[in-house]
Amino acid sequence: MNSMKDKIKKSLLKAKEWLEGLGFRTGLMVGVVCLLCYVISFAQMALPISVGLKGILWVIFFGLAKASQYTALLILGKEGVRRLRRMLKKKEVRDTEVE
Repeated sequence: MNSMKDKIKKSLLKAKEWLEGLGFRTGLMVGVVCLLCYVISFAQMALPISVGLKGILWVIFFGLAKASQYTALLILGKEGVRRLRRMLKKKEVRDTEVE
């Protein structure tokens, strides 16, 4: 049981490290994929296919949209904090130069 927890913890740490290596542009691209999946999930309702198939397509594309949405937020959130810190450091440097 303990080794299973260790494996899960190790996998989560690897995923965290991988996400930390992604940049702001990647987050924006994942966000665009999210928007496309949302559009497809609802636009496919206009297709002349069975109701069952429409439901399956909606679940798939809406699920992809949600997954990519949260991934984009993770990537952009991490990079957003990094950019905010850089801006604050630059402001502190400017403020100390003025004094």
